Amino acid sequence: MKMCVNIGELLKLLKRAGKDESVELVLDEKTGRLQTTIRGKYVRAFNMPTLEAVEEEVPTPKVTFNVKAKVTTEGLREAIEDAGLVSDHVRIEADNEKLTMNATGDLMGAKIEMKKGNDALLELETKEQSKATFSLSYLSEILKAAVATSDIATLEFSTDMPIKLDFKQQRAGKLSFFLAPRIEVE
Repeated sequence: MKMCVNIGELLKLLKRAGKDESVELVLDEKTGRLQTTIRGKYVRAFNMPTLEAVEEEVPTPKVTFNVKAKVTTEGLREAIEDAGLVSDHVRIEADNEKLTMNATGDLMGAKIEMKKGNDALLELETKEQSKATFSLSYLSEILKAAVATSDIATLEFSTDMPIKLDFKQQRAGKLSFFLAPRIEVE
């Protein structure tokens, strides 16, 4: 089944779901509305209209990545917030031993390292050392949408290529995001 919805409005609802709560999405074919039910300490039900799809479906990008890192969603969120204190972008780097995030602003800089064996870095596979720079505002928005429903994030990237962020959902499924890199002229 395919449907088109206003993702901004749907994310507002999904942000309201806690880690121990379930989210149920049901399409009411009679009204054409998406019924969203959040079950936890109490039940919350929302409905929203579906939209007419005007463009063809965008295929999932076929990208080969050199780095795959599994991190705690909370650890990634904190690292992105730390980088956001000093800059509006972050350079993510990886080698065989660590995942590093560097942010440099006009006055300050920040370096956040997650080494193998840290509580935040669960797995790290590196085919070759890689680095790419990304907008912190987009990364922050992605994490806001995912942190409430996922404990583990998988980052995949290569030098100056898009990053893929997968958030395994606690019950079933996953959220996947692709973010284009910020290209810096040297």
